[in-house]
Amino acid sequence: MLIGPVFTREIVLSPRRPRTYIVRSAYGFALLVLAITAWLVLTGTQRIRDVGDLARFGMTVFQLLAPLQLAIAVFFSALLAASAVAQEKDRRTFDLLLLTKLSNSELVLGKLLASLLHILTPLVAAFPLFVLMTLLGGVSFGQVGRALAVTVASVLVCGSLGSTLALWREKTFQSLAMTMVVLVLWLAAWRAVAMGLVGSHWAGLSCQTWAAAFSPWEAVLEATRPFAQAEPVGLFLVATGAITVLLNVLAIARVRVWNPSREAQAFQREDETWHRASIWGAEYDVAQEGGGWRVAGGAESETLSMPRAALPPSPAALPPPPATRHPPHATREVWDNPVVWREIKTWAYGRKILVIRLAYLVLFGLAAASLGWLGWHGEPVTRSVALTAMVPLGLLSLVLVNAQAVTSLTSERDGRALDLLLVSDLSPKEIVYGKLGGVFYNAKEMVVLPMLLCGYLWYAKALSFENLLYLLIGLAVLYLFVAVLGIHIGMNYASSRTAIATSLGTVFFLFLGVATCMWMMIALGGSFEAQLWPFLGFILGGGVGLYVALGARNPSGAIGVASFGCPFATFYAITSFFLDQTLGVLLVAGTAYGFAAAAMLVPAISEFDVATGRTTLGE
Repeated sequence: MLIGPVFTREIVLSPRRPRTYIVRSAYGFALLVLAITAWLVLTGTQRIRDVGDLARFGMTVFQLLAPLQLAIAVFFSALLAASAVAQEKDRRTFDLLLLTKLSNSELVLGKLLASLLHILTPLVAAFPLFVLMTLLGGVSFGQVGRALAVTVASVLVCGSLGSTLALWREKTFQSLAMTMVVLVLWLAAWRAVAMGLVGSHWAGLSCQTWAAAFSPWEAVLEATRPFAQAEPVGLFLVATGAITVLLNVLAIARVRVWNPSREAQAFQREDETWHRASIWGAEYDVAQEGGGWRVAGGAESETLSMPRAALPPSPAALPPPPATRHPPHATREVWDNPVVWREIKTWAYGRKILVIRLAYLVLFGLAAASLGWLGWHGEPVTRSVALTAMVPLGLLSLVLVNAQAVTSLTSERDGRALDLLLVSDLSPKEIVYGKLGGVFYNAKEMVVLPMLLCGYLWYAKALSFENLLYLLIGLAVLYLFVAVLGIHIGMNYASSRTAIATSLGTVFFLFLGVATCMWMMIALGGSFEAQLWPFLGFILGGGVGLYVALGARNPSGAIGVASFGCPFATFYAITSFFLDQTLGVLLVAGTAYGFAAAAMLVPAISEFDVATGRTTLGE
């Protein structure tokens, strides 16, 4: 069987989990709430006079929900596919799968499709809602079919990307970070092509057609247009199909070459059994290697008799015994807080983290070059241009800081090292603050570079000095919030995959909620003050989701206030932003998310045993 028992097990067990039906129902209900919210916003600020107004509303809602569904599907398909493999590696169970009779295709495709099953089933559940939009007018069945085809193809190619990178890399953070960086670079590069920054035509086709042929975002925008041509969408399906096949063929061919990882192989070599052998009156260290022996000098130890057939032909062939068994290494002084020392002074997340930093620097260079190009040609840097350059970079920075924070604990838990920390004499403050210090040190480029880009916006006179200070303080609060969020969720969830999906999903949905609200306010128009009641259900739903993510395991009054306060504060910040009340944005949003960070950080220190699950509140 091509797919194999890994996928078969998942498809048999998935219907038995209540979470499967909860996710499907919640996803469809959330899209329905968004559609109803858009209707209430429209009818509360405008008058529906004829069938044409209703058709325009149907087209507007469809062009909102289809890209929104694509963004959710792309993010979580890559995330779940990468984390499914990375979790197996952290728990050392992936090596056991390599020892079974599973073929490479059964292993790779089985893990991939088993992880994507949780993405594809909600898409099927929400499909009737998109079909119902055709009753409003302005949307055809062809548009719905093209949007769904683009979304499914994007799920397959992004999931294949995440799975292939996770099979290649050793550490969970490496897999997640490289997947996110590649996705953002991919989308940003083709967005630049669509904007005509590299020309208007290639090989007889417009740059917009080329961008729609390779970028999921450009393809879904093309598919939702009323009179869109089928050529760009068809090219996208062919291109993504080819990329999906190539990624999976590469993973199938290299899965047993990449795994066990090089670190595991190096660890195995260090653990080889060395014996002390007396060879013609001299003491040597010997270890069996393949069909022969490796011989080296060493310090005094037990004597092992060796068969003469295994000895070198003459004593001259043996190296002289060194003074010590292993060459002495320079000792390093450990700081008072050994947790932060390990996070900063060792390669705790693998040496390949340098590749992630390099890729992030490339993305930063693209954003800075686009702004610098405008300044070089004397064109003003407007707010829309600044947002286009800053938003992808800022979102990626927040996601990477959060991924660094949550994986700093999930990797310890999967490697059984967290239990050793809990039985040591380290205090909760040393563990929590040590992890936070390591997060900000390892992700320093993701924190400093966006702030430097904000400084350039002030230099280019796109921001006033006052707004620059507000922006820097707000970014600092958000970085603190996402870092503490990752530590909090990593401590509360025993399953690494659930913890990673919950933590990164929370950050993603907070950003997505902000973007959706802003888009609806701009598209539907009207008075911002009059839009509170239509958005109330959307805000309350966000509060419930945030409380489930933060306080379902260990509820507290402070987390409850923070969970329901952040969506209201975010809505107020959005309306204040459109009204150019920047100080109000900082005060309200900074207070809300700063309080949320404190509500998670204080229990992590004062009730550390409860937060990590060692005891319960009743004990």
